[in-house]
Amino acid sequence: MIYRFTIISDEVDDFVREIQIDPEATFFDFHEAILKSAGYTNDQMTSFFICDDDWEKEKEVTLEEMDDNPEMDSWVMKETTISELVEDEKQKLLYVFDYMTERCFFIELSEIITGKNMTGAKCTKKSGEAPKQTVDFEEMAASGGSLDLDENFYGDQDFDMEDFDQEGFDIGGDAGSPYDEDKY
Repeated sequence: MIYRFTIISDEVDDFVREIQIDPEATFFDFHEAILKSAGYTNDQMTSFFICDDDWEKEKEVTLEEMDDNPEMDSWVMKETTISELVEDEKQKLLYVFDYMTERCFFIELSEIITGKNMTGAKCTKKSGEAPKQTVDFEEMAASGGSLDLDENFYGDQDFDMEDFDQEGFDIGGDAGSPYDEDKY
């Protein structure tokens, strides 16, 4: 059996990669195939996210062990086979390649090819240039670039300072606040 994944980017319109891989290969093998197909270096923290049909993250497969809590399920790329978490055609995944800005590739299991086998992974379609692997904030500022940090960047555009109590937060009781206004 062979899994054929289609990989796209929301940053570069014509970027497409197709990778065929053995379902018994690990997520680390898949990670290396993606890096190679995009021309990226292997020096960044990355993660796969198994997503639902609406691209909502459900399970994370990390490059390194991140959680030492034995009661929490955790998946590490080198220890987790793809077939362990991906079984159905049209399964959606995210591959976060730039943790600082959460930039990622959108991946879909586009076909399960039965009756054929392969070892490892192979890029079978490559079109378009990959987006830059990381964003250099100093370089962007020097060139006058914008990160598009508009009023919606931090949250709800309906945020209104008037919604807060002008007198501050009520700590409760009449014990007196150590921050009485007349002390300052």
